[in-house]
Amino acid sequence: QVQLVESGGGLVQAGGSATLSCAASGRTLSNYDMGWFRQVPGKEREFVAVVRWSTGSTYYADSVKGRFTISRDNAKSMVYLQMTSPKPEDTAVYYCAADRENFYVSTSPKEYNYWGQGTQVTVSS
Repeated sequence: QVQLVESGGGLVQAGGSATLSCAASGRTLSNYDMGWFRQVPGKEREFVAVVRWSTGSTYYADSVKGRFTISRDNAKSMVYLQMTSPKPEDTAVYYCAADRENFYVSTSPKEYNYWGQGTQVTVSS
């Protein structure tokens, strides 16, 4: 089992910055991919970014590429999502998720077995 707890959401000014944190516990993460997803009411959960714990390789959704940065801290078992120049359309509940490492990095929420409770991010214009 992997337990995930997000923090750092809230009200953010458009064009500003914010950092979401995800604290992971329960198992060693060396064989996991750690992803951030987001969801707005009435829409499906969508992929934002993922980091492969073993290598640090990252992959981003086109909508956030160049604005968001995902990173991990091995010593603290933390995953971060740094949001720069957020836009009102980035408003959503953001979720941290974990998936056992496979040959490919998955961007589908269906592949992820462990989820945090989510944190609301509201970007004001």
